[in-house]
Amino acid sequence: MQRDASGGVRLDGVPSGRTGRTSWRLALLGAAAALPTSASADTLREALLQAYLTNPTLEGARAQQRVTDENVAIEKAASRPDVSATGQYIEFLKQNSTSFTAPERSIGAGIDLGVPIYSGGAIKNSIRAAETRVDAGLADLRGTESAIFTQVVAAYMDVIRAEALVGLAANQVDILGVNLQATSDRFEIGDLTRTDVAQSQARLALAEGDLRSSRSNLIAARETYIQLVGEAPTNLQPPPPLPNLPDSVARAVETALDSNPDLIAAEVRARAAGYDIDVAGAGRLPRVSVFAGGDYTNYLGTLGDPGIGAPVGIPQVATSAQAGIQFSLPLYQGGLPAARERQAQALASAALEQVILVERDVIAQVRSAFASWQAALAIVESSQVAVSSADLSLEGVRAENTVGNRTVLDILDAERELLTARVELVTARRNAYVAGFSLLAAMGLAEARDLGLDDAGVLYDPLVNYERARNSWWDWDRQPDPVTQSTRTVDIPAPDAEIPAESEPADAIY
Repeated sequence: MQRDASGGVRLDGVPSGRTGRTSWRLALLGAAAALPTSASADTLREALLQAYLTNPTLEGARAQQRVTDENVAIEKAASRPDVSATGQYIEFLKQNSTSFTAPERSIGAGIDLGVPIYSGGAIKNSIRAAETRVDAGLADLRGTESAIFTQVVAAYMDVIRAEALVGLAANQVDILGVNLQATSDRFEIGDLTRTDVAQSQARLALAEGDLRSSRSNLIAARETYIQLVGEAPTNLQPPPPLPNLPDSVARAVETALDSNPDLIAAEVRARAAGYDIDVAGAGRLPRVSVFAGGDYTNYLGTLGDPGIGAPVGIPQVATSAQAGIQFSLPLYQGGLPAARERQAQALASAALEQVILVERDVIAQVRSAFASWQAALAIVESSQVAVSSADLSLEGVRAENTVGNRTVLDILDAERELLTARVELVTARRNAYVAGFSLLAAMGLAEARDLGLDDAGVLYDPLVNYERARNSWWDWDRQPDPVTQSTRTVDIPAPDAEIPAESEPADAIY
């Protein structure tokens, strides 16, 4: 791993930064044109796409956004006509003794229509607030997507690192096993002492313990991968270069202030809170609506004296219709409108302060991520030097031991130093990649479209449901009952600590 002129990470000699976006897309597209939900994830692109399609956290966030979409339809319903019908059947069990025309029974029906004309701006501003909160929800959905991808990248790199560390630990056990055998042979001929043998045995025992620990960590890393991606990792490939990494912290912050989804959501919610103030204030204003209605009553031939018979000319059916304009003006409500408006103003004030809070958090995240990324790159470079130097040192110590200038303990120490340097290099490379992706996420550049996943043609479009909801007028418009979209992992076999036989050496996996 090296740094190019733009500050991006170079993997396999491919530059990143602005020019690396094409390389990223080509690398990802070359991995797979599309991903069936049952496919194993061998590349980072496949892992990201699998998580995008089946992760329950992301699916839940999409469902929550659909909940927010329906608020627009709910608020719009208050501006639309309201039509209701009533019907009744009555049996008059006891007649009024002074009435000679009291009926025995009747049936009736009525229909009423109301159309709001003016509501002081309450309905209009409620709709605007709901639509604005849809925009905030879309930003939240972007943030959830970015957070899941960051976790997937970390899990992917953790598996690669853990496999490399198992390989290094297993190789160390083999080397120390050979050393112990050679030391024991030299002890048998009197060339070395029992102390030399004990030192070799101790180092071998420690290496075997490290190997067991590494295998346990590998199983844990694979379990986390399964939890996030929904598939078991199989022979994960080296990751492609990251796109659009900034060349300065100032540029990173500038991009984040424009694109970070959490900041965008906070700003949009503050704007929606401003509409809520207008809605609350509308409680003082008049309401105007038009109405129309009609009623039908049929006494079923029973209107009249039951003993004498219905008087001639008394109609048994009655109908009526009415229409008009209704006006209401609240004069005094006990201070309720003012209290609601003050409450809305306080909530809007809190929302404005939340914008500043999120902005501070975003700036801190970006600066910290940039510093972590730069530090990880520097550690990679120093670790590469350490590995080269430790490897050369081990060769020298072994050569000097053959002429009696170095002891067995010196060889064991040199081997331990080389292993430590290799472990630090593997870890530093993992940290550099994860830090770089975390920086992109903080900048708002770590979503499906930023990573080229849109080319698979399977991206979720939240606006489809929004357009359906906002334009729905029909009371009986019902969607199919929900079914689970994410996949279960109970049938995935528990991972083991075996590493692919065809894996590349640890020093070359990144």
